[in-house]
Amino acid sequence: MTETPNPHIIDADTLTGEMRPIRRAVLSLGSNLGDRLAALQGAVDAIADTPDVWVTGVSPVYETQPLNCPPGSEAFLNAVVLVDTTLSAARLLDRAQAIEDAYDRERGEVANAPRTLDVDLIVVGDRRSDDPALRLPHPRAAERAFVLKPWFDLEPDAELPDHGPIADLLARIGLDGVEPRTDLVLDRG
Repeated sequence: MTETPNPHIIDADTLTGEMRPIRRAVLSLGSNLGDRLAALQGAVDAIADTPDVWVTGVSPVYETQPLNCPPGSEAFLNAVVLVDTTLSAARLLDRAQAIEDAYDRERGEVANAPRTLDVDLIVVGDRRSDDPALRLPHPRAAERAFVLKPWFDLEPDAELPDHGPIADLLARIGLDGVEPRTDLVLDRG
């Protein structure tokens, strides 16, 4: 993140008048089953259609080799979406999972199984959480070039809380298996 959210910048809920801080959030998208690009675009559109969420950036698309996935898994398409939101991290996670469900995401017992759509919260403002249902910042983001590279494209000076500048993290892990797909473009929704 380029800055800590200003707690004095607020948005008033039009129904209740409740004042809530605006936070920057980073969401990572991935798909390696079905029409991968359509799933990513659908996720961007659904995020953009979410009340109290404003899409501020959508990264280029990358094709990435499966990481720690079952043998025979296909390549992923990945992208990152930057948003400003007044939603709580828990509400944003609920929305991310509802979007996955809309694309028939199956959650099984096999770790890192192929999926039609994955929507991960990487950071939500400077929020930290060790709750098993919501870990922030995302516990493996610092090791994942398929998250860091698209994020770097949007915010080269961003920092992953508790890990440092994403440019440094990316330099450390490299870009093996992460290929730009300049022929594929996502609209901001």
